Amino acid sequence: MKIVIIGNGVAGTNAARYIRKRSNHRVTMISEETWQPFSRTALMYVFMGHVKLSGTYLYEDWFWGKNRIDRILDRVVRVDFESKQVLLERTGDTIDYDILILATGSKLLKTGVPGEQLEGVQGLYHLQDLEAMERMRTVLSGTSSRAVVVGGGLIGVEMAEMLHSCRIPVTYLVREKSFWQAGLPPEEGAMIARHIRAHGIELQFETTLVSVVGDEHRRVSAVVPSRGVEIPCRFVGLAVGVAPNVDFLRGGAIEMNRGILVDAYLATSQPDVYAIGDCAELREPALGRRAIEAVWYTGRMMGQTVAATVCGQKTAYSPGIWFNSAKFFDLEYQVYGDVPAVLPEHCGSIFWEHSGGEKSIRIHYDKLSGAVTGFCLIGIRYRQEVCARWINEQASLNMVLANLSLANFDPEFSARYEQYLAPNTVYKRSFKLILIQKLGFVARFFRGAGFN
Repeated sequence: MKIVIIGNGVAGTNAARYIRKRSNHRVTMISEETWQPFSRTALMYVFMGHVKLSGTYLYEDWFWGKNRIDRILDRVVRVDFESKQVLLERTGDTIDYDILILATGSKLLKTGVPGEQLEGVQGLYHLQDLEAMERMRTVLSGTSSRAVVVGGGLIGVEMAEMLHSCRIPVTYLVREKSFWQAGLPPEEGAMIARHIRAHGIELQFETTLVSVVGDEHRRVSAVVPSRGVEIPCRFVGLAVGVAPNVDFLRGGAIEMNRGILVDAYLATSQPDVYAIGDCAELREPALGRRAIEAVWYTGRMMGQTVAATVCGQKTAYSPGIWFNSAKFFDLEYQVYGDVPAVLPEHCGSIFWEHSGGEKSIRIHYDKLSGAVTGFCLIGIRYRQEVCARWINEQASLNMVLANLSLANFDPEFSARYEQYLAPNTVYKRSFKLILIQKLGFVARFFRGAGFN
């Protein structure tokens, strides 16, 4: 049986690897980006000189030949689902398949403003984006030229840190009222904003990009923001989000919404065709999960899941408890379970922040049952397996607070803060605890009632 995988990111690569573990099927991976699959999240560290590009490769060069995984560097322009063929752009060849796995990843969203096609305007997703940024670094380094980054999410702060590491002045435009407003509660958003500004980044909220101004050579010379005056610059980083990379399939026979619609087994509307990773949109996502989740670990899990199914062991995709992690300059961020930016009516939230303003712990719980539903941490690490187990078992807030030390990532060498959230604690003035819940429950908390 011949299995063709379009895309060689973490989803497609894991599908190929686990299909080989389970079978002798012929496996072919097609990518228009690079021969060698790499860790996309490590691109910023390549730029800053912390690691070589070869250090981001998912596997050594010999891996592909040894495991009999064929690779093609080309772009798929069309899929003929009826004849089970894919058409390649550069060679014009057609590749037959028995099973097709779509793992095409994401594409960067554009702003749509005038001038975004000028030289020096780009995003950061593909390897080619990194190469373009490295060329711009050569142009900007040693000058007083400014860079502007647009978009208040994870990619935006990565671009700001990359440019800042080269001593390039950065102005950071964010449309929302707080940093990553869609993903972070306001207290954590304010903490990250302070940290970004402390590194010398000019952070402007409630500001959008109106247009990009070019010079006579069609290179960026300035941007026009929605607030304030024109900002002279030589580089504009676009980080307004990503979308499923599925345009080449639109108008065809496969059912789509924002992404390629899939069932619980990651099967599409076309027979023998599956979709995984950023391009897949679940018809019925699990409770508390999104239909499209463009994160590393879900792509990896989908790759392993679809490999089992196409090799004869039909397996439903089960992502478990949501988790994610990121780094905002020097601040680590972790989230486990359900921690929405806006607190739902049925949820309570305990939030503790260190007086230094760069460490915090947030625990969400259900008001009615008292069960813990999520954790959000800044500057502190908790063990994923412990937090996930508490959420899965619907552990009570009382029990979690009494046993919080079990979640410490490295209790021997890291500072411990669980005592500041423990029941019946007299809180020191150098720390603050914010309880976002009904006033009656606040009073009971400080009396220690209900936590015995």
